[in-house]
Formats: sequence, structure tokens, C-alpha cells
Amino acid sequence: MRPAPGLRDQSGVSRRSRRLPAPPKAEIRTKESTVHGVLLRDDYDWLRAPNWKDVLRNPEALPADIRDYLEAENVYCKALMASTRDLQRELVKEMRGRIKEDDSSVPQRDGAWLYYSRYRKGAEHPLICRRPREGHGKDKGKDKGKSREQIMLDADALAEGKDFFDLGDAVHSPDHRLLAWSADEAGSELHGIRVRDLETGEDLADQVNDATGDIVWASDSRSFFYVAVDADHRPSRVLRHRLGTAAETDELLHDESDAGMFVDIDKTQSGRFLLISISDHETSEIRLLDLASPEAKLSLVAARLPGRQYSVEHHGDDFVILTNAEGAEDFKIVTAPLANPDPAGWRDLVPHRQGRLILDHVCLEGRLIRLEREEGLPRIVIRDFADGAESSIAFDEEAYGLGMDAGYEFDTNTLRFIYASMARPAETYDYDLATGERTLLKRQEVPSGHNPADYKVRRIFATAEGGERVPISILHRADLKLDGNAPCLLYGYGSYGSAMSASFRTRPLSLVDRGFVYAIAHVRGGTDKGWRWYLDGKREKKRNTFTDFIAAGEALAEAGFTRRGRIVAEGGSAGGMLMGAVANMAPALFAGIVAEVPFVDVLNTILDDSLPLTPPEWPEWGDPIRDVKAFETIRSYSPYDNVSAQDYPPILAMGGLTDPRVTYWEPAKWVARLRATMTGGGPILLHTNMEAGHGGAAGRFDSLKETALAYAFAIKAVGEGWPENLPRHARA
Repeated sequence: MRPAPGLRDQSGVSRRSRRLPAPPKAEIRTKESTVHGVLLRDDYDWLRAPNWKDVLRNPEALPADIRDYLEAENVYCKALMASTRDLQRELVKEMRGRIKEDDSSVPQRDGAWLYYSRYRKGAEHPLICRRPREGHGKDKGKDKGKSREQIMLDADALAEGKDFFDLGDAVHSPDHRLLAWSADEAGSELHGIRVRDLETGEDLADQVNDATGDIVWASDSRSFFYVAVDADHRPSRVLRHRLGTAAETDELLHDESDAGMFVDIDKTQSGRFLLISISDHETSEIRLLDLASPEAKLSLVAARLPGRQYSVEHHGDDFVILTNAEGAEDFKIVTAPLANPDPAGWRDLVPHRQGRLILDHVCLEGRLIRLEREEGLPRIVIRDFADGAESSIAFDEEAYGLGMDAGYEFDTNTLRFIYASMARPAETYDYDLATGERTLLKRQEVPSGHNPADYKVRRIFATAEGGERVPISILHRADLKLDGNAPCLLYGYGSYGSAMSASFRTRPLSLVDRGFVYAIAHVRGGTDKGWRWYLDGKREKKRNTFTDFIAAGEALAEAGFTRRGRIVAEGGSAGGMLMGAVANMAPALFAGIVAEVPFVDVLNTILDDSLPLTPPEWPEWGDPIRDVKAFETIRSYSPYDNVSAQDYPPILAMGGLTDPRVTYWEPAKWVARLRATMTGGGPILLHTNMEAGHGGAAGRFDSLKETALAYAFAIKAVGEGWPENLPRHARA
């Protein structure tokens, strides 16, 4: 029965008919270019600010015509979603109710101290804290121990009065007297670094700007290392800052001349070596420096060789190296002497085994620990260096997530790991490497209440083109009737070899508790089924990512979890490209699509080598500037270039003005072209966060508002939809 005028249905959405505005119509200012003999026309290139680099640093620099258009889109999005205002507030309240507001991390031991972070109730940002180690245990949970706490950094106080604030690194010095910390205050991932005296609580005069935010201390605690970005926003230079000196005089250790390589820093678990990693998506090179020697010079582990990847740990007289060298597609672990780590002398320690992907490794005194995945499920394996004996940590659920945290110390018998499933909140354990005993330290609290038994976790497979079996992780209420009528939120990513962990997420519970099936499609382009799974979803095989996702949607419908036209697809960044592609390829399958910071203008972006990420992206997508075949491949699927005259489902695109990864104009241009081209369907909505970048709002509660908008859109898309009098598209 249709509700009486003015009444609300169960979703809290008003059915009252009212006049809704027409969508904004972007001006057409056609730009033409010819690439490989092909004429490219772009009607909306003007949305890319000519001073976009200035906008990353100062959003107020955005040209007025572009700002007016983005703000008009925000007004239109707000108007069309106005009927869900109460629902969005309810969703925020629910999601916030699942967050322990005064939460704290489990302390990590380092020397005489225990280091941890915690939140005040209601705070958006954390406190970075420590307390004396001798208080651990007997003082746990008592006022005595808490009174000895030292708050080293109050990120909430630092964020006060700022439109955006995101704490980057916070690293204490080896002598425990100083804290180097970094922060991004625009969302553009340009960090400033400061150093705090932990005795006085005051920051030193030292200040470094335009850094990535990662920090590694020298062993003498008198200097630290960091990565600086260049004029094109690329992390390219590694410098040493000596305390008490001006940043302009910082010592340059490495200046990467290849614009296609990114630079990162870390240190070995032993604490002895600084690691400078130079890599793209296929090739890596590591240079290292002995942190105990202030005057030490960089040395090379192995020169970059196209297609060869490796990462380095240290134990005793050897480097312990994870690599895909010599055809080890799913990686192996080798050793090499410190004195001569040349690849000619690499010796297999953990040989390659097809289908067992080694994801990470770390060395503790006497032991090698590796995280690996086989048949889509992770496990941790501990190997004794002395006798080669191995033991493992694994679980029996159909789908789960597992991670390890080696902490600060090297000479220890304790390994920390975190386990969770889609229904079971995260559990943090200390694992005794000598006895195999597990000690539960913390179980993630859900203050509003959560009973894992109320939910069902499933894992099924979709049959994709070519017969490949695509895993799908599924969460739904245990009492949900699986008759094909349930709505479904289907999430996907499928790029860069990133696997989607089937771990616990509190936010989707707001959909699941409303009768949704929540599913993750583990499509090709990730490493969910090994490195081959990644290779089969990149460059000339990229189309597999899209057809896998469509197959997953069809499989969920065939299995009775949902039905065609009841699925809302969701993905962000490269997963947003997936959303754009499936919207073009199979629009009728979806009730709606949520594309967060979507990489949809793929061809124009990868043709533009002045953009921060473009040269390092060529190994992932191909180089369309120099390779005609790569150009044709990208052009065949680029979502922006393949918008066609057909009906599209409702689409919500979400961007960030200061995003250096997926620039704001990508979703803006896509939305404009959709509206001008589509023959029906929609509506097409664009929401741009004018004060944030790729990650959206930085605060832990502020970010809930963006999720609430996306979920309200999904609920509306499978529920009442949009009024018949809505102008659903604007023809050019």
C-alpha cells in the first residue's frame, strides 16, 4: 500500500512529492588532440584547473568557474539526497555507536617503555602515548599505571581550527628522548615534519616541509631520514636532517632521476639498516645505509632489473630477501651475505611454490616469520633459523583476515598478530615463538553490541570468462531469507596486486542489519589467488577485472543471495575505475553504483606524464604515449571514453579537491559526460569534498558522514528510488 502523503516509509525517506532541481549542465569547451593518428575530443577538459598544483597546496586557488560548477554539483547532490537526511543521521549514529570512543591500541614494548595510541571520548584524532614498561601487567587497568602515562602528542589539539588535519608518522628516537612527527594539513599528502622534546613537551625549531611523512631515525638520535617530493609531487629524494640545522642544508642521500619510480624508506627489524626502496609496480631496487654509523655511505643490494622485485630483512651476517627472481612468480625467500649481496650469490631458504604467495617477511632473533596466502586464505609461518623447523598460525573459517605486527624489538620471543573475520571483530594476540602459546590481548569492542552468531559468513565462486573461478566473500544476517529478493552491496577493487581481506568491518553492518547481503568480489588484478591472479588482470588483460566483477554479480543472483537489478556496486580509486567500466558494460545488472575517488579518466591521465602518478603507473596499465597497443587497450575500456547512449543506473561519484592520486576533475568530467550522453536512467550525482583529498575526511567520525551518504544512496537505490518527475539526465 502506498503511504499517505507526508508519511515516511521504513527507511525514513519522505514520499512527499516536491519539485526537484535540474542537474547542473557543464559547459562544452572542446579540446582536440591527435594521438597515434586518432583524434581525441574532450568536451570537459576545462574542469582541470591550469594551476592544479597550487590547488593541492591551497584549495582557495581553484578558479572561480570550476569552483562554481563543483559547488553546484554539491548542491544538486544534497537536494536529491535531502529525503535521506534523517536516514544519513541515523546511519552516522549507528556507525559511531560501533566505535569505542575511548579506544586504545595494545602497547608495544621498546626498551624501558610501552608505546601506544588512544582516543579521548568524542575525539577525532589520537593521542600518541607511552608509559614505563615496568608498569605493564600489575598496573594494567588501574589508575596507578594510567597516572604514569605520558601524552607525547595530542593530534586533536594540533587539528583544532584546521579544515583538514591528518597525522602521518609519529616515531620516537632510539634514546626515547624525542618524537619526530608529520602531518598533512590540506589532504594533498604534502607533510610537514617536526621534532618534539619529550622532556619539555615543546617542538624544536627544526622543520621540514613537502615530505611524504615517513621518518626513520639514525641510531644516535641526532638525525633522521625522510623522503621529499619534487615539483611534480613525486617522492624522489631521500635526505638526512641533522637536528639544529636548517632544512635547506639537509644532506641528500638519493635523488631518483627516473620519474617512473617511487622512493620510500624503512628500516630492518634489527634496527641496523636504513632501507631506501626505489620501485614501480614491477621492478624494485634497494639501497641501504648502516644506521649505527653516522658517516656511512649508501650501498646497493641489487641493481634494478625490469620485472625483478625484492624486499630486504637482516639477520646475523646475512640479508634475508623476499623476491620473485629467477621465475619465482609467487615469490621465494633467499639469503645473501652482508659483505656481498649480489644476486649471483643468493641462496634459496624458502623455495618458490606455485600457488603459495609469500606476502611479507620479518626477522626476529633466531627466527624468520612470513605471511603467505594459499587458496585465498592467509597464514603465518614461523621458521627456526637453527634447524629449519616450521610451525604455522591459521584459522578454520571460510573467509578471514590475518596480519602480523612485529613491533619495535628484535631480540624477542613474542610475535603479535591480528585475526578477524567478516562476522568476528578483530582479536589481537601475542604468540610465544618458543611454546606456541597464544595470549589474547584485545578483542575489538562494539559498544552498541555485536553477536557474531547473528551473522553468516560464506564463500562461493563465480565462473568467469575462460572458466576461472572468482572467489566471493559474503556476509549476511543469519536469519535472512535467501530467496533472491535481498539487496546486495558488492564491493570490488582489482588492481596493483592488492588483495581484499575478508576481515571485520563495522560500517557495512548498517546495511547488513537492514537486510542487505554484503559481498566482496576477489577479482583478477589483485593477488587473492596468487601473483598470476594479478598478472591476469593488468595491462592487456585488464578487461578480466571487469568481467570477473560482472560474473560475481551474476553468481550472487544465481545462488539466490540477490537478483539482477538489486545489486549496488561499490569501489574506490582504481576500484572506482572498475565501477565506471561495469556501468558501461552491464548497466542493467545494478540498482546503483557508488564510485569513490574514481579513476575513470584513464586514457587522458595515463597520456599526461606531468601528473604525479602517471609515469609510475605505466607498468600497471601500459604506456599509451609510446605503445600503440597500450593506447588502444586503455582506450577500449577507459570509463570516461566509453560512456555511451544507453540507460545507466543511479550513480554517486565522490571526489576530493586536493586529491593528488585521483584528481578531482576525473569524477567531475565523468559525471558531465554521463549526463550529456545517456538516454535514460540515473540520476547521476557528484559530491566533491572541497576540504579533503584521496582519503576523504581525516577524522574518525567526520569520515562517517561520507559513508552515510554512500549507504543512504544504496538504500534509496534498492528502495523507493527517485520520483518520476525528476529530470534524470541532461542531453547536450
